[in-house]
Amino acid sequence: MANIAEGFARRYDRELTQFLFVAKGSAAEVQSHLFVALDRSHLDDETFQATFDLADEVTRQISGLISYLTGRKRPQTAS
Repeated sequence: MANIAEGFARRYDRELTQFLFVAKGSAAEVQSHLFVALDRSHLDDETFQATFDLADEVTRQISGLISYLTGRKRPQTAS
């Protein structure tokens, strides 16, 4: 969240995008720490999965914002 806030305070979308990529990396870091916590029995399987899934959702949302800011279009489905 701090990376996104810092990027948002910047003047240009390009700078915000850089901080969003850092935020995606931080989300991956959280997922890595979750595996360690699970391996060390600090979390049960249900808590691990729920938290891992939340981090995954955040990553997808950040990716969507990056795509929006960089003008990339999502592939459209056939109608």
